[in-house]
Amino acid sequence: MSEEQISVDVLNIGRAVQAELQRVIYGQAAAIQSLLVAITAGGHVLIEGVPGVAKTLLARSLAAALRCRFSRIQFTPDLMPSDITGVNVFDLAAHEFRFRPGPLFADIVLADEINRAPAKTQAALLEAMQEHQVSIDGQTHELSTCFTVVATQNPIEYEGTYPLPEAQLDRFLMKVIIDYPGEEDERAMLKSAQMLGEKSAQPHSVIQTIVGPQEIARLRAMMHAVRVDETVLEYALRLIRQSRGFPSLTLGASPRAAIMLLQAAKALALLRGHDYVTPDEIQLMALPVLRHRVRLTPEAEIEGLTPDGCIQSLLAQVEIPR
Repeated sequence: MSEEQISVDVLNIGRAVQAELQRVIYGQAAAIQSLLVAITAGGHVLIEGVPGVAKTLLARSLAAALRCRFSRIQFTPDLMPSDITGVNVFDLAAHEFRFRPGPLFADIVLADEINRAPAKTQAALLEAMQEHQVSIDGQTHELSTCFTVVATQNPIEYEGTYPLPEAQLDRFLMKVIIDYPGEEDERAMLKSAQMLGEKSAQPHSVIQTIVGPQEIARLRAMMHAVRVDETVLEYALRLIRQSRGFPSLTLGASPRAAIMLLQAAKALALLRGHDYVTPDEIQLMALPVLRHRVRLTPEAEIEGLTPDGCIQSLLAQVEIPR
């Protein structure tokens, strides 16, 4: 198959999955695209949004469209690490311990309200996200090759929560913010719910499978082959380095952030059917990749500035290569 045919094939896959998800998720095209980028890049996603804006539905529908095993973990203050990783259980018949896998042993894992879990449980998830494995009683158990964490958190409820430390936030490839859909999208959603009838309680059940884990592995291999010109690489580097001296930020983007930005840009370029990255992909991925990796100064917070606003100002300051 020629390079042009491969580009068209990937472009069609991306468009087909996006269109299938938009059948049940209205007004969230950017969020859907971000999750597809994360899956292609092999990264994890933190979704922030108020209740009822389809965060859970997005993760479930994505798993259905990609024929991935799905599991949901409802994070609570009493959740223990073994509740998510699994435990060794003694088998009386065999007179030996057998490993009983936890919900982390799936392809797409929804960590619902992740900031409600205590630090010890968050740390167990951190190892799984970083190493794609869990350790139980000195034994290492490998996770799925497609293992992806889609975590959610509520931006308006902080009582009884455990804010994610910077070390764990940095493990997420991107942070996606989901807002209310527009009026037309919400109207279309209501009409669709009426048409679905009883299925409206589980709209993900109507999602058709587009690709499977084998195609995901192929996309990830192709993503690493996407070219990044020296001028584009320098552009990304200038954005990262200038964030560290930005007046409104006490914490700029880390070296890992630079790597993640390039990976996300390469994944987006591939889904667009290109085998090279342009400054446009860098700009589009800057907000979701960097917004959770920078910290505002106290003065900037008092003035009402946001990480997104600072990143957009940074994008406006750094010269775009031709």
